[in-house]
Amino acid sequence: EFEVLTAAAVTELARSGVDLAVIEVGLGGRLDATNVLDLGVAAITNVQHDHERYLGSTLAAIGTEKAAIIKRGNLAVTGASGRGLAPIVARSAAVGAPLRRVGRRQSYRTTVRALDWEGLVIEARTPTRRLPDLRVALLGAHQAANAGVALAVLEAMAERHDIAVTDAAIRAGFAAARWPGRLEALDDPRFGRVLLDGAHNPAGARALATALADLGLHGMPLVFGAMRGKRVDRVLRALAAVRPLPIFTAVDDPGALPPDDLLRTWRRIAPGGEAVHGPATALERAAQLRPGDEPIVVAGSLYLVGAVRGLLRGEEGE
Repeated sequence: EFEVLTAAAVTELARSGVDLAVIEVGLGGRLDATNVLDLGVAAITNVQHDHERYLGSTLAAIGTEKAAIIKRGNLAVTGASGRGLAPIVARSAAVGAPLRRVGRRQSYRTTVRALDWEGLVIEARTPTRRLPDLRVALLGAHQAANAGVALAVLEAMAERHDIAVTDAAIRAGFAAARWPGRLEALDDPRFGRVLLDGAHNPAGARALATALADLGLHGMPLVFGAMRGKRVDRVLRALAAVRPLPIFTAVDDPGALPPDDLLRTWRRIAPGGEAVHGPATALERAAQLRPGDEPIVVAGSLYLVGAVRGLLRGEEGE
């Protein structure tokens, strides 16, 4: 299915005569359907443990799979560090692709100056510009690093495709950024504020826990579901840091883990928690458990986040 959809999308882009296409890899890179394309700039945001049954169990192995999207003569960008970085550096050197690194003490770097429910204020530096007080309309301090990768990609595309990107355009774009299902806050008349985040791997769960703590949140209801093959134990251990009130549920999909299994895993980590049938029932139960005006957090699976988002938006059939 994914290969057919990718072919259809690329065909439509070609028919439409787009000037520039930005294509996200589906899974990994080396064997992904999108790897038939060579768009001149290759970006690997980071390397974390995920999809290990397909990509390998180590960061070096996962990094090797991702690095295969870098083709001869590309301009490459990465925010990766640690053991996942080495294969990206090696691949870039092997195919003659100049590598732009993002991070501390790198030529592309960002620093968080403030954060709130409206997003982040960061200072960004690149080899060609400095952007103080840059507003990023996404929640979570980790989005500062993602913003650095985005800036490096913009400058690489400007160089490769002769595109002028002004500071004003960058500021306008970052201030208008939206990412459904990724630390997305929705206000609902029935359930109050609901914070959706598809944190389905340990790194994502740690980022979510940090973001919640930065916003002064703890002890909030957590609607949680997960698909088979995920490191659920490590995900829940990361989320336990904010002492949530977990309600475990599952979407209507054979790949979803049963709520009772999730509850047993949780009780090896912390007391409490309950299992309920279906996302709608889980939301209703979370609203009953909410202490004061704390938001309901929905996490653990993009399938669950999509289902809940559909409920809140009246798009259950989407």
